[in-house]
Amino acid sequence: MIIGIDIGGSITKIVGIKDDRLLDPLSVEASDPVASASGALGKFLSIYKMPISEVELIRMTGVGASFIQKDILGVPVFKVEEFRALGYGGLYLSGLNKAIIVSMGTGTALVKAHGNCISHIGGTGVGGGTIMGLSKAMLNLSDFDNIVNLAETGDLSLVDLSISDISIGDIGNLPPTLTASNFGKMDDKAGKNDLLKAILNMVFQTIGMMAVLAAKVEKDSEIVISGNLSNVPQAGRTFNQLSKLYGVKFHIPVHARYCTAIGAAISHSAKTRNPKT
Repeated sequence: MIIGIDIGGSITKIVGIKDDRLLDPLSVEASDPVASASGALGKFLSIYKMPISEVELIRMTGVGASFIQKDILGVPVFKVEEFRALGYGGLYLSGLNKAIIVSMGTGTALVKAHGNCISHIGGTGVGGGTIMGLSKAMLNLSDFDNIVNLAETGDLSLVDLSISDISIGDIGNLPPTLTASNFGKMDDKAGKNDLLKAILNMVFQTIGMMAVLAAKVEKDSEIVISGNLSNVPQAGRTFNQLSKLYGVKFHIPVHARYCTAIGAAISHSAKTRNPKT
């Protein structure tokens, strides 16, 4: 079995490839990279009832990978550059040969992946950290799931300025419901849920438009979304709107949260680039 591990700042993700088959990934939370990597491996093997002798090697990536030396629990470790792992994982999960891969974490990274030609093309500091920081500063909320749930019942028309607020008809090909200015309206009646929805809207519109512009520059029409924010309902709705507006296609595949760990696992040889799910 080949193991892929992505060590983030607070969450470590792990996947396994056995007999060319992807085993369901999992994650653990820990601040210490060595402890989180060892803990993730132990938990993974325990769940699948496998001895460590079945692990041939570990492919590791992420910001915490530099703290890991030659092996974990006696299993050899090989490092994979994070952007390459992101590119491999994005193409595998989507089944595409080329695309712009977007990783939505604390911040956001964008990678151009054309087969084995993978390069980092940019990013933004806007991401999950922005959502958490603004929610804490404005509303003293710090539980991410609670923030997302409360935002579902918010009303953007009380916070964001739309094109219909400043124009009688469409402007070019832009529909009247499109945002003209994030937080540009800010009605006194706006409540907590409305503000939370506006925060999420601003973050996902910013990420989505960066991805659209990157795709246009790179002459791509396929965009693959990955990372911890990929399962937020508002992300999918925002990207669907941008898809229709700009003629690109956003993909949010199954296991999108584990994209980089999967990319690390399958990068060890061309033979396992396309394991069965």
